[in-house]
Amino acid sequence: MLLWVVVKRTQLTKLVSERNQGANISMSAIKAGMSRNTARNYLRQDDVLEQRQTPHTWRTREDPLEAVWPQALAMLGQAPELEAKALFEHLAQSHPGGIKEGLLRTFQRRVRSWRLAEGPEKEVFFTQDHQPGEVLAVDWTEMGGLGVMIEGKVLAHKLFHAVLPYSNWEWAVRAQSESSLSLRGGLKATLGRLGRVPRQLLTDHSSAATHQLKRDGAERGFNEEYLGICAHYGIEPRTINVGRPQENGSCESAHGHLKRRIGQHLLLRGSRDFSSEEEYDGFLIGVLDSANRLRTKRLGEELAAMRETAVADLPDYRELMVSVGNNSTIRVRKQSYSVPSRLIGAKLLARIYENRIVLLAGAQEVAQLPLGGGDRGAVIDFRHVIGHLLRKPGAFAGYRWREEMFPAPVYRATYDHLTRLGQDADRRYLEILKVAADEGQTVVENALEQLFSAPHPVISAKEVLAMIHTWRDLQQQWRERPPLVVCLKAYDALLDGWEEGGPDELTQQKEVAV
Repeated sequence: MLLWVVVKRTQLTKLVSERNQGANISMSAIKAGMSRNTARNYLRQDDVLEQRQTPHTWRTREDPLEAVWPQALAMLGQAPELEAKALFEHLAQSHPGGIKEGLLRTFQRRVRSWRLAEGPEKEVFFTQDHQPGEVLAVDWTEMGGLGVMIEGKVLAHKLFHAVLPYSNWEWAVRAQSESSLSLRGGLKATLGRLGRVPRQLLTDHSSAATHQLKRDGAERGFNEEYLGICAHYGIEPRTINVGRPQENGSCESAHGHLKRRIGQHLLLRGSRDFSSEEEYDGFLIGVLDSANRLRTKRLGEELAAMRETAVADLPDYRELMVSVGNNSTIRVRKQSYSVPSRLIGAKLLARIYENRIVLLAGAQEVAQLPLGGGDRGAVIDFRHVIGHLLRKPGAFAGYRWREEMFPAPVYRATYDHLTRLGQDADRRYLEILKVAADEGQTVVENALEQLFSAPHPVISAKEVLAMIHTWRDLQQQWRERPPLVVCLKAYDALLDGWEEGGPDELTQQKEVAV
């Protein structure tokens, strides 16, 4: 049997070229970088540039994995998802001395070859041809990685992100959570921006859209509220299969592109800090508008295939009647919220938005509260009850929501410090908290931190007020300072002295001036 030595195609081309120019076989072989016998074998065939190779099926050395490979095959057959490195480490521990550390790459190549030849079938993803105006895909994405700040404080938030898969037109609205209220607000903003309604609304299995049908089952169904939202706009609800996020790939993949685009615009802006949430919202609108300008052609096809929004906007809040108890709190869902004591005994209408609660007496707004996260606990504003607690300081020790009366770590440190001194700590702390209610929580925090910086801190409401008044007096003095008057005659005199007396005399003039 004639064995063919594998050579590069460039070598064969050089061999044929030299031979056609009249060179003998030996010289042609030398210039092509092969032996004379190899050159002769290739030149004897009809098509010189066609390589013939006998498959290499024999080993040239002993198999270094012979001791462990049968066990590796058995384990891969039972658990094909095993990673090669983890399996290698396991076999190295169970066969001490039978496998060397330097064989990891060889083992990984052997496992890779096994997967290609005998491994399990992988999931096939089917490329979809999207129809214009057919689907609006929505999802939420976390934005903490971009480091957006409001007045120096990191803004923890998500984005409700909506995408038209055919044109890649997208819109996004700042959100606090993946809630049905967030869905209401985001969908209202998106459809209002489009002015059209698609045929279907595609979501994943977020709790805002679906719920578990059976306690121990994986099957999920649409929530009644979600179905009501879709019915209001006349959209057909549609969801993906459980555990298949790639089925909402149009929106999932767009998350990364959107966040990268926002990150680039933040770099161009030169700062990630905004003066208010409204300024940040306006920044987001500018980023989205700039992206959507490149999609107008296909967006036009989508809009032509959609129907106009002929229904009223869906309210982005829920309404609930609440009663204010004698402890100056209301109950919303499973959370307690403190309210001003003037509302005790009143029955109010609570409008629950995504991030706030508005209390109405008839058509009059009487209070506005931040919406608490989670579904347990309490949201207590010390300003609502501090006046009454100060009149009854003995109630503070057993107050159910006493921990909510420490609005920042320095307040808790203050209470612990007063407790160690043992000098009527509850009353003295409540007096400081009353100063915070009157003068501002942040300024009292700063004053307490300044007092704690002393070697032997003396902390009381009197000391806090004195420090705040000192700061305000200094600020007032600074504002009332007469404007500085710049006189250039002294500068001219210095220049004249430099020209007449040189640097030594100028130095003397400076010393006299000082």
